[in-house]
Amino acid sequence: MAEVSAVVVTYDALPWVESCLESLRDVPTIVVDNGSRDGTVALVGERFPDVEVIESANLGLGAGWNRGIRQTNSRYVLLLNADAWLVGDALRLLVDCADSRPAAAFVSPRLSNPDGTLQRSVRGFPTLWRLATEYLGLRKVAPRSAALNAFYAGGFDHDEVRDVESVMGACMLVRRAALAEFGFADESFFLFSEETDWHFRARQAGWNVVFFPDAECIHVRGASHAGRLYRENLRGHLRFFQKHRGPRQAEVARRLLLAALRLRAVIFRGERGGAYRDAASWLASGDVPELLD
Repeated sequence: MAEVSAVVVTYDALPWVESCLESLRDVPTIVVDNGSRDGTVALVGERFPDVEVIESANLGLGAGWNRGIRQTNSRYVLLLNADAWLVGDALRLLVDCADSRPAAAFVSPRLSNPDGTLQRSVRGFPTLWRLATEYLGLRKVAPRSAALNAFYAGGFDHDEVRDVESVMGACMLVRRAALAEFGFADESFFLFSEETDWHFRARQAGWNVVFFPDAECIHVRGASHAGRLYRENLRGHLRFFQKHRGPRQAEVARRLLLAALRLRAVIFRGERGGAYRDAASWLASGDVPELLD
């Protein structure tokens, strides 16, 4: 069995996918393309003939991850966003970390923005309080507070190895053996919160999620969707609550989000305010089961 392979899910991934795949040279790599129309598949075939490309209907990021993983047989699988690329020997460092921590199901590097600044990637699992601190803007009052900014690991400088609740899914090394215990990504999450659900299930099964800052990955945040899927982000929250916190908390979460977005729609004007009004209208259009149907 090979030690490590890589899976990259693409959807209209130009111009970043070339940098992504260049960073995976000499690593067995599978690209799962979710219906790109911008020439992504042609570029990959021309520039990276050794990369296996699987063309698929767009069933979401988690579904793409699963399809790619099932085409590999390595001990570890690196899941890398098409708008992200490894720096230096980051992959070897991630594998070494995983080897030294046999309880680690996921190991994630430090994420950096293209300008080299830190991209905060450690996350806390959603609770009603944490949802309130995020969507009512309370975390901005004290961004380094663990109480008011647990969603984004307030007070943690992303400078030490740590077992964490969750990490952003832009770059994750996955231990194949762990998947036998808690399963693959839940494909009912289309985009957003799929990694949160995955990490939650891993920790419930006794596995760890490790943040390892000695390895670095550049991530062009939001390049794959350019902020166009705000409703899907909210749907991901509701699906997580419905699945892991129960119907009552999920309904409270819907009402909390609705109130917060109505408030934001009053405060913000223009396109941003319009996006909040649209999202609030959607949240008001039904209860949680209807919105998740």
